[in-house]
Amino acid sequence: MKRRTLNVFGIFAAAAMISAFAACKNETPKTTSTTAKTEGAAPVSASDKIVFVNSDSLLNKYDYYKDLKSKFDGKSKNAQSDLTAKGQAFQREVAQYQQQAQTLSADQRKATEERLARKQQELQAYQQNAGAAFQNEQAQENEKLYDRVADYLKKYAKDKGYKMVMSYTRGNGTILFADESLDVTSEVIKGLNEDYKKAKK
Repeated sequence: MKRRTLNVFGIFAAAAMISAFAACKNETPKTTSTTAKTEGAAPVSASDKIVFVNSDSLLNKYDYYKDLKSKFDGKSKNAQSDLTAKGQAFQREVAQYQQQAQTLSADQRKATEERLARKQQELQAYQQNAGAAFQNEQAQENEKLYDRVADYLKKYAKDKGYKMVMSYTRGNGTILFADESLDVTSEVIKGLNEDYKKAKK
């Protein structure tokens, strides 16, 4: 009988996939700043009507985002460990079968190979489902994060009399230059963190 070849290495891709996804999605953006100096900048007045926040700095210093990142880093690490353990256990079963194959009858070899093939499919399905669940949960949390910031900025702009709050990210191209007196990032971060602290109580 022709022995089937079992692909045991595909299982270990799960841990790498979870880890890579987390690295791409949860990586803390680098803090950036505009080229103008903030020292001596005039305070923002309601007559300016348009202000901006540095989105990178906002995320780096927003406690809610930092807690989310910590949460998903932990989940990613646990998922990676779980998938690696399952893959290693399966690999040991395959290795044990390969050592004993010559002593088994044709029917026993066929039954064992079919069982291992089913188990491999189950592990691959588990990998895919775990990755999809992780991505879905993260997408939902990102939506909540966006809503929190957007809702706060809406209220903030109304209270201050601003007509527009723009987002600045270095290299984005949306804002090439803005006077630092229009940068309300620190004030927004302070307000967001105060609201988050109250919500946690």
